Amino acid sequence: MSDTPTMHIDGAARGNPGPAAYAVVITRPGLPVVEEADTLGSATNNVAEYTALVRGLERAAELGLKKLAVFSDSELLVKQMNGEYRVKHPDLIPLYETAKQLARAFDALTITHVRRAQNARADALGNQALDGKPRRRGAEILPSPLEGEGPGVRGTSGTVTHTPPRGPGKPVSDTAVRDDALALLISAAQAWAARGVGAVPVEAVWDQLWSIIEDGGVLKKKKTK
Repeated sequence: MSDTPTMHIDGAARGNPGPAAYAVVITRPGLPVVEEADTLGSATNNVAEYTALVRGLERAAELGLKKLAVFSDSELLVKQMNGEYRVKHPDLIPLYETAKQLARAFDALTITHVRRAQNARADALGNQALDGKPRRRGAEILPSPLEGEGPGVRGTSGTVTHTPPRGPGKPVSDTAVRDDALALLISAAQAWAARGVGAVPVEAVWDQLWSIIEDGGVLKKKKTK
C-alpha cells in the first residue's frame, strides 16, 4: 500500500450555472479521513470542480502534507492542470492560476482522472451539501469500522453531532436515515472508546438519534393493516 496521501475532489452544479457545491476527501495512512463540502452559490460545474481543487490543496497544505495524489472525475480539469489543454474561460483562469501556485508548495503532486464510480464519496458529499448537509471545516471525520458505511462526525468540542435535517417536503430514503444513524452511533462509540463514556453524554446521543429517525419520517412509513 502506498504511503502517499490521496485527495478525491468533486464539484457539482444543478444547472449550468446553478446552485453549486464542492467536495474534498483527503485520506492519510494511519490517520483520520478529512472531508470538506460546502455550497458556492450559483456557479458552473467547471468552476465548482476547480474550487474543489483549490480548497483541497489549501486543506492539504494546512495538514502539512508534502506528497499528494489527487483524483478527479473532471477530464477537463485534469488535462488543463497537466498541461494538455489550455485554460481559456475567464471564470477558470484565476482558479487555475491559484491551483498551480498552491501545487508548487508540494514536493510531489499528481492529478489523475478517474471515473465517477471511483470518485463516489466526493460526489456524494457534494450532493449532500446541495441538499443542506455540508461538511464544513472544524469537524474531524472518523473512519467507519463497518464495511460500506460512511464516516461519522465528532465535533471539536467533543459532542457528537449529526447532519442537519433535510427540511420539510424533501423525501428521505430508509438507506439515508440508516446511514445517518450509523454515522452517529459509530462516532459516539469511537469517542467513548478513546476518551471514556463521560466524553459524550448518552442522553445527547439518544436525543440526536431520535431526531434522525423523526426527520427521516421512518415512524410514518410503516402502515398498520
